[in-house]
Amino acid sequence: MDVQADRPAGVIRPGRCAVRRSVVPRTVLLALPAVALAVGTFLVEPVRVESTSMEPTLMSGDHLLVDDRAYRDHPPRPGDLVVFDGSGATLVKRVVAVGGDTIAIEDGVLEVNGGAVEEPAVDPKTVDGMYYGPARVPAGTVFVLGDNRRHSVDSRQFGPVPVSEVTGRVVLRWWPRPGTP
Repeated sequence: MDVQADRPAGVIRPGRCAVRRSVVPRTVLLALPAVALAVGTFLVEPVRVESTSMEPTLMSGDHLLVDDRAYRDHPPRPGDLVVFDGSGATLVKRVVAVGGDTIAIEDGVLEVNGGAVEEPAVDPKTVDGMYYGPARVPAGTVFVLGDNRRHSVDSRQFGPVPVSEVTGRVVLRWWPRPGTP
């Protein structure tokens, strides 16, 4: 997914899940960060999804809260939805492998270290016939994929992402409320 803070509204590159800084009800947003700061547990940043590369997990127009301090004590883990800077935009993708892992996609099935990974958010009919790798993920990096594999620009194209470029973890889809279309 892409978080596009420096690009004019409505300008999206195809194949990227774009998001932009949220501009919706600031009064609602002011309360949550104030409480978080007072408690000292985490800092959050609102972002808005601007593309389809993470469907069906995240839809274009969804508003998210991102924990900017999530990886101060530990690196990203497989399954995390992470935000990182890449290709001139801020992106959001799913971590599927970490440094030292071997990754492959065989006829649409994601394999990590030789074992098939169950991916409930990925429609198997849309990835049939897709192949990648095998490739080893370098130490200090993560391999990220969009859930909408046919329409995602991800580590298959731009390579593993250095952990130092991961700026946060998606912690909440707050608008529309989870469970609403």
